[in-house]
Amino acid sequence: MPEKPLLLPYPRSLTFADGVFEGEIHDRTVTYAVDSAIVPQGYRLRVNPRGIAIEYSDRAGAEYARRTLTQLVVHYGRAIPAMEIDDAPDFARRGVMIDCSRDRVPQMKTLYALIDKLAAWKINELQLYMEHTFAYEGHREVWEKASPFTPSDIQALDSYCRTRHIDLVPCQSSLGHMERWLKHPRYHGLAEAPGGFVPHWEKLGHKRPASTLDPNDPGSFHLVASLFDQLIPNFSSEFVNICDDEPFELGEGKSRQAVQEQGGRVYLDYLLKLYQHVRAKGKRVQFWADIITQHPDLVPELPSDLIPLVWGYEAWEPSEQQCQMVSESALDFYVCPGTSSWNTFTGRTQNAIDNLRRAADLGLKYRAEGYLITDWGDHGHWQSPPISYLGFAYGAGISWYADGNRDVDLPAILDRYAFEDNAGVLGRIAYDLGNVYQMIALPQHNSQWLFHVVQWSDAEMRVRYDLLLQEGGADPLDPSLVRTAMTRIRGLLDGLQDADLRQEDSLIKAEFRQAGDLLLHGAKRTLRMLGEPSDSDAALKDELNRLISRQRSLWMERSRPGGLDDSLTRFTPALESYG
Repeated sequence: MPEKPLLLPYPRSLTFADGVFEGEIHDRTVTYAVDSAIVPQGYRLRVNPRGIAIEYSDRAGAEYARRTLTQLVVHYGRAIPAMEIDDAPDFARRGVMIDCSRDRVPQMKTLYALIDKLAAWKINELQLYMEHTFAYEGHREVWEKASPFTPSDIQALDSYCRTRHIDLVPCQSSLGHMERWLKHPRYHGLAEAPGGFVPHWEKLGHKRPASTLDPNDPGSFHLVASLFDQLIPNFSSEFVNICDDEPFELGEGKSRQAVQEQGGRVYLDYLLKLYQHVRAKGKRVQFWADIITQHPDLVPELPSDLIPLVWGYEAWEPSEQQCQMVSESALDFYVCPGTSSWNTFTGRTQNAIDNLRRAADLGLKYRAEGYLITDWGDHGHWQSPPISYLGFAYGAGISWYADGNRDVDLPAILDRYAFEDNAGVLGRIAYDLGNVYQMIALPQHNSQWLFHVVQWSDAEMRVRYDLLLQEGGADPLDPSLVRTAMTRIRGLLDGLQDADLRQEDSLIKAEFRQAGDLLLHGAKRTLRMLGEPSDSDAALKDELNRLISRQRSLWMERSRPGGLDDSLTRFTPALESYG
């Protein structure tokens, strides 16, 4: 029996036969035929000693067959065992969403390279999440320091995606997450709570600036509608994600009385106005489902072509109740897990795997149309882009065919198809660095302790640690466990020298080195808090200054300058704690 090939994604059915095909792949050795009985995006790939035959029913299926054939050549070289592959996806729409608003806006070359990877993994949808990072005409004060996407940027990306069977979908916040607009005098009057708010989960009472539009102010709708009027024409997609999520202050400010009297209908009315505006342009509308699913009685009122995006990023999410709710209303919907890379330096590997698996299982159980892998950038977007490859790769596999990709050798997959590491070591390093969060047993929602302590002051770190202990969320942290984690991190970083990447070797190694060194600094700050410092304050200050300098230079390798200073400012409380 020939060796089972390492493929991403692994196909639905692969059966070996007798013989081997030896030779070049070209027009005379590969034949194509249309078979209308094959499902959309599906294909049949036959390899025998005489040649290779591909059958398909649409262009996407033919292209996916070619991508599988390319991976077979990578695995077997010039001698491919005879086999038959029958393949088709579990989810018709398999997407990735990149946060381009939490400070880090990717350079065009970064996006082109990522699109090529995603296309090779049979991803067919891409969203660039925007709050203030599109150069809207007439709104310069909002985006001028953000290095925004221009209309020509988006049009070029749209064309690049289209030739690779990827649908580039516009994605713009429209209710919550509007703080980058509302901080400016011209828009401040549209805020639901102009004076700011204290989030319900914020135990220390820290106040946040206004972030949510007043849905009852006609000016809110007119502003957002005008943004979509400018944004949508740059995309060829039939879909638009209007977001409409996390309006944290809704009902706490200007709309308090309306919400008390009408409940969730205040939100629904605003959502439907935006839906109607975008639908009139011939587009299908997506939106995040976190608010509407809090009002089950209103879900049946949603238009039949409106697409809820059911999201959740911890291992036990997304919510089965929410999936069932929208499914029973006969709505096309997406399940939306995440890469678990944000609010970390090196990701949270096991959480990502569990979250991505659960989303696929629930999506299949409740017949979701799509699967969207989200990659956010909360709190400065400190993680470098390659940290997210693990979540993208695993999500690409499990969204194509969950049963066949559930238990893949993910480090090996990363080495071959993400990092292209001839030595076969970086995949394991990335996987294991992403599990360091498990060694410091201080639970943090959608994040890791060693990340936050590099942003917190000494006082905040101590208070938050004490709260975790008082509330029963954690046991007192043993300094020896922190030192064990540091030893583990250093050992993994030492292995970077053995990696042999075919592309971006020095850059990717430097990015993982930086991520690991930031983890180590978080561990040192934790030891210092526990009264067993590993270094003097002067040494820690010098180290953090070096890390900040490296963060700046590495950022500029893949991302635009806008947002960088805001991101680096988040180091200030920790830096100042050293005197």
